Amino acid sequence: MKGRGEARGAVTIVNAIAAGKGCAVGVDLRTWAEVELVPGEGVEVHMEGLPDEPTDLARLCVQAVLDRFSMRRGAIVRTGSDIPVSRGLKSSSAAANAIILATLDALKEEMPAIDMLKMNAEVSIRAGVSVTGAMDDAAASLLGGVVFTDNHARTLLRRERFELCERVVIAVPERMIRKSMLPKERIALYRTLAEETFRMAWNEEYAKAMTLNSLIYGAALGLDQELSIKALRAGAIASGISGTGPAVASFVDAAFERTVAEALGKDVLIANVYQGVSPCV
Repeated sequence: MKGRGEARGAVTIVNAIAAGKGCAVGVDLRTWAEVELVPGEGVEVHMEGLPDEPTDLARLCVQAVLDRFSMRRGAIVRTGSDIPVSRGLKSSSAAANAIILATLDALKEEMPAIDMLKMNAEVSIRAGVSVTGAMDDAAASLLGGVVFTDNHARTLLRRERFELCERVVIAVPERMIRKSMLPKERIALYRTLAEETFRMAWNEEYAKAMTLNSLIYGAALGLDQELSIKALRAGAIASGISGTGPAVASFVDAAFERTVAEALGKDVLIANVYQGVSPCV
């Protein structure tokens, strides 16, 4: 009983930590997972290129799917990814999606997308890789397009095709920021501004929302805006801290893609916006 799953990364327009509602856009950076169900109990995890990363999330994802279908099995999980870890590019949400999909594939079972997103959120909190459950990140990763979610209510509010541009230039600093390091009390002070940021995004004022969101989380986390400023000067449509950083995502037209990438330095990824494989609704 073997299965395979795949999910994408995403970038932030509005981070949900401060006010509970978030907005994110899928990007075509991939995470894959293979799950082999075996007799017995326990989950063995092998993460390609990441031998020292915690494996709690992978184990909890497999067990959550098995519990849903009242199955008692052991499992061997193998994963690999193009998404840098702990930089704000939704590596954990994508990994959880891929592992859930792979476990379902191994069982030859299906789940509604909303149930997969809720499962992702629950196991992400239990594994300590998310503060709110990151349903916005999980939805953008699984479904593509631009998504709006109420993370506290575990609700997908809206999903549609992202029309601002087709390409994203992402600066990926070497530094990692773990969720356990976040100053939650400082972030909570910006709730009112975060609510306004979400309203901007809801009204498709994505550039304004992304800029204000970046200022909020830069102030709360002590991250400067220099990379965003460089990207905007070089012609980016919008630019800001993704997630809790330190990665900075910049939406670009094709004419300015190379200019923006050069302005951001050598540690840069360029990806397509991931619009999803099914029609956006």
